Amino acid sequence: MSGILITGATGNVGKHLVTTLADGGVPVRALVRDPGRAALPQGVEVVQGDLTLPETLAPALADVETVFLLWPGFEARAAQPVIDLIAERARRIVYLSAHVPDGTFHSEIERSIQRSGLTWTFLRPGGFATNTLGWAEQIRQGVVRWPYGRASRALIHEKDIADVAVHVLTSAGHGGAAYSLSGPERLTQAEQVAVIGEAAGRAVRWEDQSPEEAREQLLAAWGDASFVDAALAAWGAFVDAPEEVTDTVEKLLGRPARTFRAWARDHAADFR
Repeated sequence: MSGILITGATGNVGKHLVTTLADGGVPVRALVRDPGRAALPQGVEVVQGDLTLPETLAPALADVETVFLLWPGFEARAAQPVIDLIAERARRIVYLSAHVPDGTFHSEIERSIQRSGLTWTFLRPGGFATNTLGWAEQIRQGVVRWPYGRASRALIHEKDIADVAVHVLTSAGHGGAAYSLSGPERLTQAEQVAVIGEAAGRAVRWEDQSPEEAREQLLAAWGDASFVDAALAAWGAFVDAPEEVTDTVEKLLGRPARTFRAWARDHAADFR
């Protein structure tokens, strides 16, 4: 067997994961829907395929030992054929799950993986700092309207998720582990907006939006009512029970996790 297959290879986490592996000389194969638009580093084997179409995956899974799985949707049952294919052809899987998977599609996928016979590792990040890119247009206009400004979160930089994934994929001793990942500090959503404004050189204020109004907008964008309701409930809960800060990134990598301020500086151009 010859290497590692990365799904979600052109996404926020995947592109950093693929680049870091390739720079380290690790044989890596990237699953993409459109190879012509992938723009991945030289030395990366790019294979066309679609996780939602299991019949397209055989070339990507040939001679692969380990698969990094990022599931592209909310439907857990659709993942079962893919997990079965991976179990037939590979030995190990690293799944990008969620910090609290219970009650979400992540928990069902985790259970399917545990039953598969594969050696597994679950990465369970909390809030992604990249999700705040959804405020970009509002930040350019100077006002962010969103629910639960006092919700306090420990958002994680996508590069830290990728670096943890590299470590897990290239070292031993992670079989059966579920790693909870977070940034090193909590900030309320209103504070996050202020940090982004500072990095982008803009004066930005926060304005609380009603959950009811936000629900209508999110339903139009996401289309899945149960996922929207779960997201709003989670954000509301973070007002009185802030998101957990873990030291897992530092324990695994030997250095602190990147701060949200560092993330905002890295992405300042996205908000200008």
